[in-house]
Amino acid sequence: MNRIIGTYTGSEPGALVVVFGAVHGNEPAGVLALQELFRMLEKEPTVNPGFTFRGKLIGLIGNRQAFATGSRYIDRDLNRLWTAVHIRRIQQTPSTERQAEDRELAELLELIHNEIQNNRPEALILLDLHTTSADGGIFCIPSDDKSSLRLAKELHAPVILGMLEGLEGTLLHHAAGNHFQIGGYPCYSCGAAFEAGQHDDPLSVSRSIAAVVNCLRAAGCIQPEDVDSRHESILKAFSDPLPKVTHLRHVHRIRPGDAFYMRPGYFNFQPIQKGEHLADDTTGPVLAPEDGLILMPLYQPQGSDGFFVVREIEGRK
Repeated sequence: MNRIIGTYTGSEPGALVVVFGAVHGNEPAGVLALQELFRMLEKEPTVNPGFTFRGKLIGLIGNRQAFATGSRYIDRDLNRLWTAVHIRRIQQTPSTERQAEDRELAELLELIHNEIQNNRPEALILLDLHTTSADGGIFCIPSDDKSSLRLAKELHAPVILGMLEGLEGTLLHHAAGNHFQIGGYPCYSCGAAFEAGQHDDPLSVSRSIAAVVNCLRAAGCIQPEDVDSRHESILKAFSDPLPKVTHLRHVHRIRPGDAFYMRPGYFNFQPIQKGEHLADDTTGPVLAPEDGLILMPLYQPQGSDGFFVVREIEGRK
């Protein structure tokens, strides 16, 4: 299985946009979306003679081994390994002794570094496509710099602030740290994650396509009138009723042996009340710590976060 889903190189210089699907292997929508998007880009010059692409787009399968088996990960969650400590450990470990996700991360870093060296882009933009095990709202997560926040808003979905404070070792943490300084070449990086809906919902593919197109527009790779935006109406219809900006308030961590079980029926952005019985584990009922909106209730075997609680920030657009 080729890690590179596709590439599209423009006739003019610009940003290097790297889009990831299946960083969690049980989330196929991002891969399917990228496959369709590259077909759309190949057709664009024939229906739009004035089409000009600036920079380069690369679509990648994040965790090839897990994607092949339909599992979230093989040994460890790839989207929790992007820390300086883990990367240093992986680089110091012989390739024959690396665990599955260690090999994935090392290959991804090498690929991105080579692209920066070979193309000398104006900027590096990372977009990480995901889906959730629960039904309900879509949203995007920026890293904590202003450029990433601007990018997230351009994806036209609710923005969750403070999310990186509740997580560790995500791809976005690495992007926000501006670690892509290769061979002395200063390549500024920013990024966002886009959650497109439930894993198996066909509309999650359409919403992911719209998010990538919006990202390319925000990056200056294409113009607003370029590339058929029929998927944008699907994204807009789903996101319009949702809160525009929320902030993370709480993360329920799952420890080994907890036997965490989320009570059925919860969906993204569903209102909850303090003391509400949300889940169970070996200690007994797991109660909501405060009023808010629930996000990403866990309805799959693998995962270290049981649910998140966010609150809407009034007046933010």
